[in-house]
Amino acid sequence: MVTLDVVREEMRKRLERDKELHSVEVHADTIDEALQDAAVQLDAKVSSLQYEIMERGSDGFLGMGKKPWKLRIYQDPSTIKKVRKLASDGLFAEDGAEEEEIIKDRDGLFYVHHFSSDIMLKVIPPVGKGAPVEFKDVMQEINRPDTLEVDESLVKKFVKQGTDNEYCIVGAYKHVPAGDVLISVECTKDEMKASIIVTQPALSGAEASPDSIKRALSAQGVIEQCYDEAKINEFVDNPVYNIPFEVASAILPVDGKDAYLLYNFETDPKRLKAKVSETGQINYKELNQIQNVIAEQPLATKMQPERGRGGKTIFGRYLEAKNGKDIQVQLGANVHFDRDGVTIKASIDGEVMLVNGKITVEPIKVLDAVNVKTGDIKFVGTVVIKGSVEEGYKVEATNIEVNGIVDKSILEATGNIIVRQGVFGKGEGFIRAGKSLWAKFINDTTVEVEENVIVSDSIVNSNITAMKNIVLRGKKAQIIGGHLLATEEICARKVGSPGGGTETILEVGIDPRAKKRLLELQKNQTDSTRDYENNELDIQNLEQQKKLRKKLPQEKEEKLAALKNKNKQIGEELQEMTNEIDKIQAHLRELKAVGKVKVEETVYAGVKIYVRDVLDEVKMDTKHVTFYYDKSFSKRGDYEPPSLVEEQPDGYTAD
Repeated sequence: MVTLDVVREEMRKRLERDKELHSVEVHADTIDEALQDAAVQLDAKVSSLQYEIMERGSDGFLGMGKKPWKLRIYQDPSTIKKVRKLASDGLFAEDGAEEEEIIKDRDGLFYVHHFSSDIMLKVIPPVGKGAPVEFKDVMQEINRPDTLEVDESLVKKFVKQGTDNEYCIVGAYKHVPAGDVLISVECTKDEMKASIIVTQPALSGAEASPDSIKRALSAQGVIEQCYDEAKINEFVDNPVYNIPFEVASAILPVDGKDAYLLYNFETDPKRLKAKVSETGQINYKELNQIQNVIAEQPLATKMQPERGRGGKTIFGRYLEAKNGKDIQVQLGANVHFDRDGVTIKASIDGEVMLVNGKITVEPIKVLDAVNVKTGDIKFVGTVVIKGSVEEGYKVEATNIEVNGIVDKSILEATGNIIVRQGVFGKGEGFIRAGKSLWAKFINDTTVEVEENVIVSDSIVNSNITAMKNIVLRGKKAQIIGGHLLATEEICARKVGSPGGGTETILEVGIDPRAKKRLLELQKNQTDSTRDYENNELDIQNLEQQKKLRKKLPQEKEEKLAALKNKNKQIGEELQEMTNEIDKIQAHLRELKAVGKVKVEETVYAGVKIYVRDVLDEVKMDTKHVTFYYDKSFSKRGDYEPPSLVEEQPDGYTAD
């Protein structure tokens, strides 16, 4: 049942809480700005503030009709209590840090003071392994000649539980008002600080309480927002007499920050660091010296200038603050402002950097070489390498141009690759291009391209796959050893070597990728069929045993069930493989490009040439010949010039 006394008690608690609320009215363009302003005035963190909206703001239209927000902002009462407790206990972090220190061990503390005619006690429990407060010590402090009465049971309770950082009445003493402390207030001429000077109380005189200090400050005109609650509580706990003690200070103005650019990338190349593994080892091949961005990626945000937040002197006089200054942002090449007018985005893929203070995206990265100084290269634009790519490094880019040699390394491009000298793969080099590859020569390298491979000198002992043509055009233009596959044509001056010491295989008229998948499926089909047949023999054997004995042991029954399930799964996989093989074979039969191998001078004996899977093995040296497909046979005819007339690109420049 809710009685009138309960309601009164609840109202009393609310009134006490409301007295602790310090509120300010703030006008600002946004709620965030208002909270920041109030945080300065209330000397509190934004996270500890609450607010009421008195008038809603509006952005207006194109800056017209703009209306500021009007808020009443106050600090959360629970936060105020926590701050007071921490201040009184001396738990605030140094140097004005907002977060309190983490104290593992601390002895308990107690304070006995005489306010008005009451004996007041505050007990702070120990922390961790700290020593607790002793009851006898507290009673020794309380018992004075002028003590009239003490509630010892209440003292014991507070000693055990603490007083929640509050002063609580535990008794009464014979109060002589003539012995009370005298509190005077001194304010600096600039109205920035206020200190109290308190006389020492005589026996039976009252000490300075928080309320008496605040009354003295208020009597001198010091506004409540400037009270330093922590210092007031500090004085009350450990008073110092006849010495000025600062308890209030002005709310200092905060000048607004100037506008600036908040970058989403590292603007100082010297701070780009190599990749570090989980074990702490540095990968010197991944130096991360290139900052890649893609089109429409945000690169930076212009942070607007902030309005200054005014302060107040201890007497409430307004202290003006400066507003932040705006800046003009100049953009470099290949970047633009987003619709919001503050976000800077990339217009193209490339490397983001600051050029003469301007954000720029460069689509071309020019390097002297790729080696230990650069590490591996990964770039979303075009990479131009003036020198060589040394052994063991990897280059990934949209387009790649190398003016020197490519040693045993990896090149991967979504577009074209140009190697003006040549490639020494040493059996482990790998090149993949989303379009075409141009090179002087290719030795001991694996190459995969989606269009053409064009070589001016020779291809030696390399595995090359081209979805269109492989063409050699120079004075030598020779293919020696290796396995070359092209969908349309393979053209050269010479193929193979005298004496046929190195196996040379050329394939045309097929889809190399489909052919590779077909061979993989056929091998898997053979292996799975063998497993199926072996399982089937075991199944038949177990079923024969079951027929003779009418029942199998539990172990063999489980084995029989497992074999049947396994063969069911293998059967389904074989059917899927058969269907895919049929589709690939149909695709290969329907290829429009019949495929041709064109040799201007000599095809040496021993060369194997497949035209649409039909083998034509050259038994003796042959000159000026074209191998082609006709009516299910591989045939030979007179030499035909290459159909591909595409010239090598001029290259890529930073212009």
